[in-house]
Amino acid sequence: MKMALSLPVLTANFLEEKREEILPVEGFSAEALRAKGIFPFFVNGSLALAVSREEDLLLADFLEKKTGKSVSLFFLAEKELLSELIQKYYETPEELLVEEEESEITDVDLLKDLASEAPVVRLVNRIIREALEARATDIHLEPQKTGLRVRYRIDGVLHEVATHPRRLTAPIISRLKLMAGLNIAEHRLPQDGRILFRTGGQNLDIRVSVLPTVHGEGVVLRLLLQERRVLDLEALGMLPDQLATFQELISHPNGIILVTGPTGSGKTTTLYAAISRLNQPDRKIITIEDPVEYQIPGISQIQVRPAIGLTFAAAIRSILRHDPDIILVGEIRDLETAEIAIQAALTGHLVFSTLHTNDALGAVARLSEMGIESYLISAATVGLLAQRLVRRICPRCGREEKPSQEFLTAFKRAFPSYQEEIRYFLPAGCDYCAGTGYRGRLAIYEIIPVGGELRRLIVEEKNEEELRQLAREKGYLSLFQDGLRKVAKGLTSFEEVLRVTR
Repeated sequence: MKMALSLPVLTANFLEEKREEILPVEGFSAEALRAKGIFPFFVNGSLALAVSREEDLLLADFLEKKTGKSVSLFFLAEKELLSELIQKYYETPEELLVEEEESEITDVDLLKDLASEAPVVRLVNRIIREALEARATDIHLEPQKTGLRVRYRIDGVLHEVATHPRRLTAPIISRLKLMAGLNIAEHRLPQDGRILFRTGGQNLDIRVSVLPTVHGEGVVLRLLLQERRVLDLEALGMLPDQLATFQELISHPNGIILVTGPTGSGKTTTLYAAISRLNQPDRKIITIEDPVEYQIPGISQIQVRPAIGLTFAAAIRSILRHDPDIILVGEIRDLETAEIAIQAALTGHLVFSTLHTNDALGAVARLSEMGIESYLISAATVGLLAQRLVRRICPRCGREEKPSQEFLTAFKRAFPSYQEEIRYFLPAGCDYCAGTGYRGRLAIYEIIPVGGELRRLIVEEKNEEELRQLAREKGYLSLFQDGLRKVAKGLTSFEEVLRVTR
């Protein structure tokens, strides 16, 4: 490659001479840098940028926005050299690039030594820090035959970010187990733990789950910011008509409100937003959770601990003696918890809880399957809500297009008399959204107040289809219909709604 004369060439001599002063820039992955064809680095405290083509110097603006620092040094370099430097500084720390046997390491003292080495500590800290910077909610570390795959769940979708050499699997997993206070010598049984981690001035509560697999122990880290701000219902995605309905439900003095959906669908976030609205000096609110994901001033929050007998059911019994007005039960998992929650709702308390069902009315069948009598379900329940999370169209790169025929057909069937303008957006991809076309998430909802005729059908133990037919007749929107509305408002894409509802 012929180098231009306007910029200095990054040479091996320069790199060797400055070897001790060169540091990587935090917050960049090797994959992203390869895709852009750049190598950013600090040398003697100055921010430098090496590129293989002069036109790539325009990416200096992107680098300055990302770091908040000005690029003061520019270099041209061969593509091969850039690739080598990215591998050296942004993949595995060079101290770890030593040959080790591929056989599983079982010596406990050796594992502790490996897990405590500075390069391993830095690598694990970098994995967590970069996940937080990427807005990930979970980190998946998965042993494969060829190495340790690292994936981040961002906006509900998994993205592969790195694969580390197989010889690093045992040190990395052991490091995480040590941080979580787990048994480093146990490789055959699942383990759960917790890490308190501080980075960038933020306190991170990390829930650790270790699971033995064919190629070694896999680890999933759930990242919970202790100071995370509780979102309001509008920010979560409730449209004005939904907000009015839900506001009416949570204004009841007593009864139970159930939020349904799979794991990771935002149920707890919605409930936190609801009780935050109700959090007034004249009300006592107590929550029972596993885990406590948000800490809310003015609310008494309890972390369940099954190992010592502090289960959901045991906690509810105790807190009823503390004269609460509002109770949040993180999840109804068994008959005992369901019975106490229903009884609390019938004796003057407003109770919020969650269930794992596919839609709102599925909660009735789920409680019935647990053994709750239909007349108790009917008498205690004031509202049912189902939700899913869809990714928001990136506000910087989303492009407005003519609606697809498939969308128009579905939309006209759902809303034959819709009068508002349809704004149909498609994801594009930019630096702000890491090329995905989406940034952030919002919820789509199915909200069904329970009263009148619906109560009668529940007592009569009608099947779910009959309950759904009544809900349709009353105009309550399904998850799919609410998703279509939000596509028409340009908030998400039709493909996203199909992904989460079908």
